[in-house]
This record gives sequence, C-alpha cells and structure tokens, in this order.
Amino acid sequence: MTGNPFETGLDRNAANYQPLSPLSHLARAAAVYPDHTAIIHGALAMDYKTFYARSRQLASSLCAHGITKGDTVSVMLSNTPAMLEAHHGVPMTGAILHSLNTRLDAAVLAFQLDHANTKILIVDREFSAVCEEALELADVSPLVIDYDDPNFGTDTPFAKGACIGTQDYEAFVSAGDPQFDWALPDDEWDSVSLNYTSGTTGNPKGVVYHHRGAALMGYSNIVASGMQKHPVYLWTLPMFHCNGWCFPWTLAVVAGTHVCLRWVRAGAMYDALADHGVTHLCGAPIVMSTLLNAKADEMRDFDQTVSFNTAAAPPPEQVLAQMAEAGFEVVHLYGLTETYGPAVVNEWHREWDAMDNRARIALKARQGVRYNALEDLSVRDPETMEPVPADGETIGEVMFRGNIVMKGYLKNLAATAEAFAGGWFHSGDLGVMHPDGYIQLKDRSKDIIISGGENISSIEVEDALYKHPAIQAAAVVARPDDKWGETPCAFVELKAGHTATQDQIIEHCRALLARFKCPRHVIFQDVPKTSTGKIQKFVLREQARNL
Repeated sequence: MTGNPFETGLDRNAANYQPLSPLSHLARAAAVYPDHTAIIHGALAMDYKTFYARSRQLASSLCAHGITKGDTVSVMLSNTPAMLEAHHGVPMTGAILHSLNTRLDAAVLAFQLDHANTKILIVDREFSAVCEEALELADVSPLVIDYDDPNFGTDTPFAKGACIGTQDYEAFVSAGDPQFDWALPDDEWDSVSLNYTSGTTGNPKGVVYHHRGAALMGYSNIVASGMQKHPVYLWTLPMFHCNGWCFPWTLAVVAGTHVCLRWVRAGAMYDALADHGVTHLCGAPIVMSTLLNAKADEMRDFDQTVSFNTAAAPPPEQVLAQMAEAGFEVVHLYGLTETYGPAVVNEWHREWDAMDNRARIALKARQGVRYNALEDLSVRDPETMEPVPADGETIGEVMFRGNIVMKGYLKNLAATAEAFAGGWFHSGDLGVMHPDGYIQLKDRSKDIIISGGENISSIEVEDALYKHPAIQAAAVVARPDDKWGETPCAFVELKAGHTATQDQIIEHCRALLARFKCPRHVIFQDVPKTSTGKIQKFVLREQARNL
C-alpha cells in the first residue's frame, strides 16, 4: 500500500460525517427531554416535544407553499414563541431566515425585503402598519402571514394593528405535518440566516451566517455564559439582533427554558426572575439601568444569582457594584453582527478577585479573549497587517478569524473583499492587545477624536463621565473646531431627580483626565439609542456639527 495510510480508505461517509447545524440541538433536546419546558410565554408553557413538532409543522407548511433551498423567509416578530419556531422551522426547509429589526422605518424595511428577495413574510400585528407601508414601497410581493400574539396584553401603550396578510400564523402551522421529514443541510456552509447591519451610512449590508457557525455558537455560548443543564433564559435581548446572539439555537444544547418577553419593562423582568427562576439574560447596559432604577413596587426578591451577559462599552464601576448587590453576575462580551454576535469574552480568573478594587475594575474594562469557536483574535496595523506590540498601549484594528465569522455580505462582493482583506475580518474597531492576550477597545475608527494632532478615545472620556453620580447615559463625539480641528463634545442624560451643570461636568472630567481630553461642550438631552440599546453616535455627530 502506498500513500498516507491515515488517509487511505478512511473517507467521509454518512456513518462518520454529518454537517454541523443548530437544528440538531433541538432534535436532541426533544428526544432526550420531551416533557421539559422549552418555552414560557405568559400562561403558555410549551415542552420540547411540542416545540420540535411545531417547528416541523412550520417547515412543512412553508414547503407546501413553495419554499425551498435558497429562498428567504422574512419575519417581523417580537420575542415570542413564533420567533423561536421560525429559527428552526425556516432552516429546516433549506431556506434562509431573515429577521427584521422591529424599530426600522418602512423605507429601510422595503430595501431589505427587495434585497433579500423575500418569498414569505411573517408579521406580528404590532408591526402591521409599518410592514404594510413597506410592502407598498417594495418590488417583491411575498405571501404575508399574520401573527396574533395571544399574550399581547392590555396593560401596554402599544396596540395591535390590522391583519395585512392572507394567512393566520396558527392556522398556517396547524396545517403542517408534525412528523415532517426535514433534513440537515447538504453542506454545513449552507446559509442559515441573514442579518442586516445598521446602515448608518448608505444602505445596510446583509450579513450571511452558515449552519456550521450557528451550531458552534451553541456550544460556545454555553461555555462563555457558564450554563449548566436546564438553565432558564429571559429574552431581554431582541431575537432579531444577530439572531439573538444565536441563543434561540443555543438553549437546546442544554435543554434550557426560553422565557419570552415582548417588552423590556422592569416589573415584567422582576416577575420572571422571581416566578420562573431565571438564571441567565443578555442585554445592553440600558437593561441594567432599567433593573437598577425600577420603582419599589416593581422590584421582587429572588434567591438565585443571575448571569447577565452584556456587550458594548464595559459597565461603569458603580453599575457593576450595584448589579452584584442586586444579585447579578455581569459577564462582559464583545462582537459584531459579522461574528454571529459575541465572539470575545472577558474570561475571569479567580485570582483576580483578590486584587484591589482599582485593579479589578481595570481588568473588567477589557473586552477579553476569543470565544472557544473563534480560531484567532488579533490587533493589527490595517496597512501592514502586522500585529501591534502586546503592550496595552499601541492602537491597532481588532481583527477576527474563524468559523464564527460571517460568510460575507449578500450581493456585495466589494464590501466582502474589503472586510476580508489580508485573510482577516476587519472589525473597524480600534483597540490594544495586553501582554496576557486580552484585548481592550479604544474606539471605533470613525469615533477617534483628533484634537491638535492628539488622538482622544471617546470611550475613555465616556468612562470618566459615567463616574459622575448624576449621569444616566453619556456619549462623546467630535465637534469641529477652527483652532484644534476637533474637540470632544459630550451628550449627557441625567438620572431622574438629579441635576448638574456644564461646568460641574467639565470639572469632574478634569479631575480624571488630561485637560485636552475633557469635553469643551456638554449637551443635556436624552441620548438617542437603537432598539438594541446602542447609542446612535451618527445622530450625535450631526448635532455636534450643527452646534
């Protein structure tokens, strides 16, 4: 026999190789824990065998209406059981799930529907008016299915819109076969979902995920979140955002329970924590603020320690202390739409607990190290593509490489090539690499303020602002200046019942920062945020230019 014996006669076959897919997680959970509660939504408690059967019914009905491999099914849904079913039923057909941001306007929705070539659109009645307007603007004419959430409730300022479709979701699912013979993808590289970037400059880009990445995120999320068997997960993060950081697929790995939440309100969150024993949730810092600033009659006691996964800027020291006192353990994550959501975790070392408070806070401010499913994480000079020194000071661009990086941008070869230049995904985020391999963000490349030739990190200035006891939210952007080129301009949202003046805020910053880094102007207003809690700096930059 010639050649490598370890490669001869040892080919892949159906017995020893199957494509990785998140759909396998649900199938296993339904087989092993059929009676365990998979979904809670108001009075509804759905077990895993029912969740799996309904997902198969949805897939069956989609196929009966012509959906096949490579088609797009778009959904405009809140955090409801239908959204969880769509995450499984749509890819069971070989189609791609496109989750629409429920805060978008009609024009942007119409662009996405056309760009994705949507064949079927499932619409929650809360969003029927804007979807109807979008469909009038769009060129595509998808089959529209109305979802009427039975747990909508009457104690809300939101109202149900009219039915705009020709099918009712429950009737559509009921018509399907609960034993539908779905199949794993032909190739784990097959597309599973489509998520659009925010599109703050020009049209948004369509980020395409594959089955392999979504499956691997299931395992990595479990490790990063410290989940044991049967966790209880509260849906405070929108499921449309990076497919809910892939947690709609993740929980089945450990047969966890999804607790759905239509609207992120303090009372409903505390009720879920107390009544359902919630162990995990994810969200932007605004969710922490909602919990910590709840009214007395909204708060309830709970016995368990709750793991709170948060992304974006690291929470201020005071917030971390308040969250710990309230019973939450904060896990700091970092990622982008292009990396399936979180791909970096501030993995904590037990010996760090013995450090003094200042040292611990400095460590907590770092974004961290790569997820288990990410092959490499680096900070590099984007021109030379050489790694920057791991000294915690030299700034470069944060870059990713691995199986949880997107396939690319839909129908946008130029943007895809630019994002993957040099064999790395370019995040556009600027950061440093510390000697122990932990990265720390310093800014978005477009958010660095260059004042008198000196680089000022808006994140550093914001960290100082958040140390002021009256500040609820803060954002710093560049304001054009004839003498310095740019100077920092702070937009500040005060806590209820607190007051502060511009001079007081500036003096506070001068006690913490070099003078040239301190804001020259402080604007008091509500800080605009996206539906996922991210501050909309592009809005503030425009305001600063017009001051």
